[in-house]
Amino acid sequence: MPRPRRMDEAVPANQHSGQRQDADGAALQAPRVAEGYAGDVSPALAWQWVQDGQAVLIDVRSDAEREWVGQVPGAVPVAWKQWPGMAMNAEFDAQLRLAVPEGGRAVLLCRSGVRSVAAARRATELGITAYNILEGFEGDADGQAHRGRKGGWRYRGLPWRQG
Repeated sequence: MPRPRRMDEAVPANQHSGQRQDADGAALQAPRVAEGYAGDVSPALAWQWVQDGQAVLIDVRSDAEREWVGQVPGAVPVAWKQWPGMAMNAEFDAQLRLAVPEGGRAVLLCRSGVRSVAAARRATELGITAYNILEGFEGDADGQAHRGRKGGWRYRGLPWRQG
């Protein structure tokens, strides 16, 4: 059988999906090392960095996803892929360079933490210190395939708004 598309993105994300907990159950308070980019951070740590001016929050979801599912106030929209067909955003590199000051740090948010891993790797290739936000905006799907009930930006009570 042929190798599944996006396998190199899905496997690393699946290996680290969910919010990491330390031995006493506390949420991850420091970046977790990752291959090909600066690391993975919890939604809470990412938001803290943004609030402290230590990072720029980049939302790599499509325009349609942000409109339908919700937006994070202050996040810079730089889609990794766009509809129709979830085609690569040809302007991703240029838009990301405009959004993140030279020497700055970026925290990247997608729906579940898969596209943001790929985007963080690309940002790193561009010389940007980039972190993936674990769980993404909607978190992992539950037993009924519903999102937003098992982790994610919204579930963790971080700022967002509809439409």
